Amino acid sequence: MAKLFGTDGARGVANKELTSIIAYRIGQAAVKFLGNTIVVGKDTRLSGDMLENALEAGIMSMGGTALSVDIIPTPAIALLTRELHADAGAVISASHNPPEYNGIKFFDANGFKLPVALEERIEAYVLAGGEPPESLPNGDAVGFVAPVENAAEIYIQHAVDVVRAQGIDFTGWKIALDTGHGASSVTSAEAFRRLGAEVVTINDDWSGTDINVECGSTCLGPTKALVAECGATIGVAHDGDADRVMLVDAEGNELDGDVVETVCAIDMKKRGCLPHDTVVSTVMCNLGFRQAMAAAGIEVERTSVGDRHVLERMREGGFAIGGEQSGHMIFLEHNSTGDGLMTACLFIAACIRNGWTPEEAGRMMTHCPQVLLNVKVADKHAFEWNKEIAAAVREAEAEMGDDGQILVRASGTEPLIRVMVEASDEARANEMAERIAAVVREELS
Repeated sequence: MAKLFGTDGARGVANKELTSIIAYRIGQAAVKFLGNTIVVGKDTRLSGDMLENALEAGIMSMGGTALSVDIIPTPAIALLTRELHADAGAVISASHNPPEYNGIKFFDANGFKLPVALEERIEAYVLAGGEPPESLPNGDAVGFVAPVENAAEIYIQHAVDVVRAQGIDFTGWKIALDTGHGASSVTSAEAFRRLGAEVVTINDDWSGTDINVECGSTCLGPTKALVAECGATIGVAHDGDADRVMLVDAEGNELDGDVVETVCAIDMKKRGCLPHDTVVSTVMCNLGFRQAMAAAGIEVERTSVGDRHVLERMREGGFAIGGEQSGHMIFLEHNSTGDGLMTACLFIAACIRNGWTPEEAGRMMTHCPQVLLNVKVADKHAFEWNKEIAAAVREAEAEMGDDGQILVRASGTEPLIRVMVEASDEARANEMAERIAAVVREELS
């Protein structure tokens, strides 16, 4: 594995790129660089048990303690790391990626993702072979695993308490929930029910090989069908580790991260709890989002793609809400990372407080046509210095002028080049995107 850490932890095909040996060394690195007590959780992937055992073995080999919380959403690890006063948290998950992938990412003692410089130190240590055998403790100096029986309960109750503290409950709402055969299968439905909602759930079982497969936040067809079938007020769809969420209204309209951030930011401003009247998003946010925020008197700070960059800007500027179009949303008062359950709860709470239906809330912003093409390539890193692709982008930008934007970037987690084109005319956006994608295929496939 030439490089371990991408935009969101170490990730790769399990047992091929991300092996038990790598996981063992990462466990050693956790103790060496982060501390002795590490919260360890995972999503529902078949490879999760294998990697968890290896990771925990690495932790124990250094004399550390693994607080095992089993299957649980990624944002719960961030919360539990703080609540259990651990030194760090580790999540074994590949988030929205297909089942054959898996990953390992860390949170520090305050529940924040690690800075890039620290990840680079961990990566160098792991690739160098981990801890020398002669340096390892032995006998009664080795560590152990301590199961945390009420981990999911702590996370569920946290979300419930946040909503109840606002004087809100979900009585009268019917929620169609797709947990994507993932980690939210053990948390979201229970939280919604405790808040008074009627919940109809699909894909809340798992085989280990079905996570994210034609379901959840990356495939909203099943959620839309369930909303129509059961007459739900709203549909909620998580990805595999539930750090993101996508919503569907009763008419079948998708409410993506831009819509959710619009609604929540306007509600927060009305309540006087939107610091500096500013939100954070990325360069991928829709022009319609920026227009809606301007109309509401709210500034938009834009960052590079990735919730790491969103969070960094939030902390630097003292901002309370930031997110991505893909459904990652950070409410810094309530959690230190993207939290799909918290996002859904706060969106519904905003609707109830203001008397909005999800359909009315969704109309607070109008999407400008935006086309996103994912091009599978042999070497995504070669994109950075490819002159033909750069020339094609420059030509398209000159042709488009001020009528939209173009963003071409390598995926942080998959062998893909993402081509995004936004324009006032959908046909033009499609034509531009296909033209650039064709050059990417020719050059890199």
